[in-house]
Amino acid sequence: LTQTALTALGAISDGAAVEEWRVSWLGRRGQFTGLLRGLSGLDPDLRREVGGRANQAKNTLEEALARRTREIAQAELEASDRLDVTLPGRPIITGRLHPTTQIVREICQAFMAMGFSVVEGPEVELDHYNFEMLNIPSGHPARDMWNSLWVDYVNEAGEQPMLLRTHTSPMQARVMEAQEPPVRVVVPGKCYRYEATDATHEWHFYQVEGLAVAEGITFADLKGTLYEFARRVFGEDRQIRFRCDYFPFVEPGVDMSISNFRDPATGKRPINRDEDWIEIMGAGMVHPKVLAGVGYDPDRYTGFAFGMGPERIGMLKYGIDDIRHFYSNDVRFLRQF
Repeated sequence: LTQTALTALGAISDGAAVEEWRVSWLGRRGQFTGLLRGLSGLDPDLRREVGGRANQAKNTLEEALARRTREIAQAELEASDRLDVTLPGRPIITGRLHPTTQIVREICQAFMAMGFSVVEGPEVELDHYNFEMLNIPSGHPARDMWNSLWVDYVNEAGEQPMLLRTHTSPMQARVMEAQEPPVRVVVPGKCYRYEATDATHEWHFYQVEGLAVAEGITFADLKGTLYEFARRVFGEDRQIRFRCDYFPFVEPGVDMSISNFRDPATGKRPINRDEDWIEIMGAGMVHPKVLAGVGYDPDRYTGFAFGMGPERIGMLKYGIDDIRHFYSNDVRFLRQF
């Protein structure tokens, strides 16, 4: 039996046939297994002799099986032209931060390097902080600047006091209520507005709010801070421009633009838009009524505030033409960051 089995094993040339051979000879119902089960019918002396020889034969076959398996595997490897074992393994696809998260962190780090702290606030906000504490009283036409999503809750006075915050500016009032000057904070967070979605508008987006309040702060401090921010994010040679604008909680209010001039040598612009100046944020000096509303003396303290959309910053920096890409979950887009 041993010689027959070894001869059959030597004639095998593929892995599947090796497994069939193993089942036939060494499996639970194989020929050698059956032989060992039949030993109980022999007298004790003969059983001992036959059993020893049978176990020895089984061990011989198991060793031959292992050797033949290795030989066939090696032969198959050498015969294959589709596998080069010297090539590096396939890279493992790893996760990465969302582009919005990356630009929010870059913005915050730029201001942290200038001494600002990072704080966060609630996304479901009170009307008191979202509007009233920011010099936007109930019924004032300035509220039309923000298309609000109100929470379906009415208090005992018949008012709807809660909404999804339309900007991160409410944290101006919350921070100033909680501490005495000096104050230097940036507030990143999600905002919500009841707006139609297109290439430049989303109904939900991120915003980074900034606030600095202390004695003796002037508009020159605002300009210097935002100029340094623009240089850190968009490059050392970036220029900035301020133009008058209106926001209820600052006076005076401005919008800030960054330069996008053509390179004299190449004729190309740093940002792929045919404009010399590109607006990136709104800013201004904190309105005295906002300071007084939180208990600060506006005759003693002054401050500046600013707000920007990180997605808009990312669109300008990386040449993204549609804000909806940020929330489409398209892996082809996300893998580029």
